Amino acid sequence: MSDSIDAPVTLAGIARIAGVGRAAVSNWRRRHDSFPTAVGGTDASPQFSLADVERWLHAHGKIERIGLHERLWPHYEALGERAVMGAALAEAGRRLLAAEGADQAVPEQSFLPKEAAQVVDETVDAARHEGGRETFDFLLSRWLDAHVRQVSTTPAPLARLMADIALAVRAGGAGGGDARTTILDPACGVGGLLLAAGEGMAEWGGEANSMAPALLGSELDPALAALAAARLGFARTGGGGVGAKIRAGDSLRADPHSAVRADIVLCNPPFNARDWGHEELATDPRWVYGLPPRTEPELAWIEHALARLVPDGVAVLLLPPAVASRRAGRRIRGALLRTGALRGVVALPAGAAQPHSVSLQLWILRMPASDRGAAPGERVFLLDAATSQGAARGAQRIDWVRLSGRVLDAVHAHSWSGARKTGARKKLPEGCVTVPVMDLLDEQTDLTPARHVPETAVEAQAKRHESWGRLDGLLDEVRGHSHSLAAIDLSASGDTESTITVSDLDRAHALKLRQGQTLPGELLHAEALPDGAVPVLSVPDLVQGGRPGGWLAGAEVEKGASTGSFTVAEPGDVVVAGVERAYRVWVQEDTPLVLGPQLYALRPDRELLDPWFLAGCLRAPANARQAGSHTSSSARIDVRKLRVLQLSLAEQRPYAAAFRELLALEESLRSVAAVGEDLVRGLGDGLAAGRLHRSRR
Repeated sequence: MSDSIDAPVTLAGIARIAGVGRAAVSNWRRRHDSFPTAVGGTDASPQFSLADVERWLHAHGKIERIGLHERLWPHYEALGERAVMGAALAEAGRRLLAAEGADQAVPEQSFLPKEAAQVVDETVDAARHEGGRETFDFLLSRWLDAHVRQVSTTPAPLARLMADIALAVRAGGAGGGDARTTILDPACGVGGLLLAAGEGMAEWGGEANSMAPALLGSELDPALAALAAARLGFARTGGGGVGAKIRAGDSLRADPHSAVRADIVLCNPPFNARDWGHEELATDPRWVYGLPPRTEPELAWIEHALARLVPDGVAVLLLPPAVASRRAGRRIRGALLRTGALRGVVALPAGAAQPHSVSLQLWILRMPASDRGAAPGERVFLLDAATSQGAARGAQRIDWVRLSGRVLDAVHAHSWSGARKTGARKKLPEGCVTVPVMDLLDEQTDLTPARHVPETAVEAQAKRHESWGRLDGLLDEVRGHSHSLAAIDLSASGDTESTITVSDLDRAHALKLRQGQTLPGELLHAEALPDGAVPVLSVPDLVQGGRPGGWLAGAEVEKGASTGSFTVAEPGDVVVAGVERAYRVWVQEDTPLVLGPQLYALRPDRELLDPWFLAGCLRAPANARQAGSHTSSSARIDVRKLRVLQLSLAEQRPYAAAFRELLALEESLRSVAAVGEDLVRGLGDGLAAGRLHRSRR
């Protein structure tokens, strides 16, 4: 590989090259005056010349030889933009495949800047020594790691599970035979699902070239589409027995595979995409099960997948859990059940794929062979595997062998076709039930597996044991708070004249009062909070349980806060709900919070006001009654009229401590009530079910 091109490399990059931790590199830099001088970056993240680093590592015996792969990656990083890096890697893949004489269809990236074209040349040169597929796979892995927040991928074990489910269901139905299998992914990203499907087909007996599956994919991002084509091209040259045709395009608006009818559709569609084409596609013939609401793009992907299947074709989609229960989608869920299109829902452990904090679901669908609808007595299988892995935070923490076996056992046990005719049934795995379609068609049509999978007696007993322990701990907390608060002496006469309104405090700059605002619906998301996002709280959220009901992207919040479009409560601010039915006051302690209408953020001057003292004064019921502004339709609190004691900062401290203790008591009592209610309900159900253990005498 030529040394003509140098590239900057970070401390983390040096650590990867040398095979050590970043702390070791920082130690070298501190101890050795000869360590290369930074050539760019910042004090927090300096950059060094790769050539200088390589010479230093060799001279000090830290490494004998830097692998060509490791030398290549800093050159890609130096290209800066994600799209340029991806296009350069795709072009390198195209040239490497062409050099191997592979029959591939990777589009040429003909408009690369000069620097990117040079990096492609370096990659082709390095691959002569390291191997084409090995070089491409290494660089693709690094590129995905570097852009993990912008490019969502399906982890390999989950991709293989989805492929195996589809193949198992397809094999159990009327389809298959000797015909070539067509597999489609309408949102293929870098091709992980198609790659898993090709590997799965090879193991299922499709090794011969004449029987190799036709893998078709489409992807909105042209760079991702080109990378997928290259990745699958290398899989074919590696003997995987797969061939692929990847097209760049918007599958919902202008599907490049609109004429295709596939045997299998696998898809991990984008979540919460508000601008998916709801208005322009209102009369699209794909919406056989109903027009997907604007807020339900995932249902549009489900109907699209079914529209691309042959009769008895199978689709497996990875979806967020809200799709199973959101009120807006209940009619389409009902139509999927009534027609027999939906065959099963699997709740996965949290961490199976991005976003890792959410228990995602696999929806298993089959294109009905006729329009007669679901057969009498038709059942849907629901598997709750969400709690089987504990609090897993990533795909690498999950026991995929155990999980896959459990899911496939459920698939095989469910009567797809033959079992319905013969009456034969296998035992369902733990956490799995089959539910008659008619039992699911109620006002909610909630398909969340946990709602229908009953707890075993052992699980229920363990849960109750844990709840009793939590109740004991909460009661100890209540006793502790009550002892402290009972010692408070309130015999001194109060001076009601020594108070001041929030409005006066605002004018005196002792605090800054800001009112929450109506938020643009197109920016607001309702799914689980991802990294970097900011939660959004509204008055309805407070009424329905107190948790934020949505979130905004961090960049949007920063932009909106700077222009005054959003009101953000920062840690240390006092938040007030200005309506009587949800009147609450608290100190925001942990993360920033975007406030909706009728919510207020008060930012006290810490030299004049203690936040807990301020919150305690404002939350007094008598204070709220005096500041109430009743109308014919609602009762609102005029936050500006709320009154605060006029005390020095030193005098505020004991009040602040007492107010804080009082709030802690209130929270403990609320938790006691919730845990107690669950215990009473659980014990009542267990007793009514005849589960009382009778000891033998």
